[in-house]
Amino acid sequence: SNPHHHRRRTAHVSSPERARLRRLPEKGRYDPADWHEVIDRALFVHVAATVDGLAMALPTLAVRDGDTVYLHGSRSNAVMRALVEAGEGFVTATLFDGLRVATTGFESSIAYRSAALFGTVRRVEGDEAARALDLFVDHLIPGRLVEVRPMTEREKNLTAVVALEVTEASAKHSAGPTDQADEPAWPDAWSGFVPYVGHWGAPVADSDAPLPDSIKRLTL
Repeated sequence: SNPHHHRRRTAHVSSPERARLRRLPEKGRYDPADWHEVIDRALFVHVAATVDGLAMALPTLAVRDGDTVYLHGSRSNAVMRALVEAGEGFVTATLFDGLRVATTGFESSIAYRSAALFGTVRRVEGDEAARALDLFVDHLIPGRLVEVRPMTEREKNLTAVVALEVTEASAKHSAGPTDQADEPAWPDAWSGFVPYVGHWGAPVADSDAPLPDSIKRLTL
């Protein structure tokens, strides 16, 4: 993970009513390290807001710096505008780990790690926004920032950075054997775990520039 993610800490993040798991509470995790891991490994998150009376969720880039989660979007994005206007927000992220296969469809499920974050929201400008945009680049491709030209002022002005100062958080882990009945209805049916191992494919160049170190490391 990017070392920049851990430079700053905010007020203590709690796990009160909104973030506490009610269904399958035994899967809940409230150590900050658990939700930090999910956010740091996720390539994108989902952010929710109410726009013109309608609940909406948007996938977007996110990067963590301590207990602040920066969200990336267009300045014309309605969900981002609604977040800032509301002054608080809700973000979720999920890492898919595999299939938990039971002898029945009802008990079959997926293995995953997820995080649910609540917090106050503010628009980020100036030097903090510029630093957050740099963090986004290295979050997606570690080491890439030093290989590309700096963002122009025009590009910075076209991009909205919103900060979620996390005040309530929880993580949820679903793993291990499925919760099958003691006497399966179909004893000959296979059951078990099928891990999902994601990997990057071979890079496809659209220029004559040599393959950079960041992409080499990413695709090893």
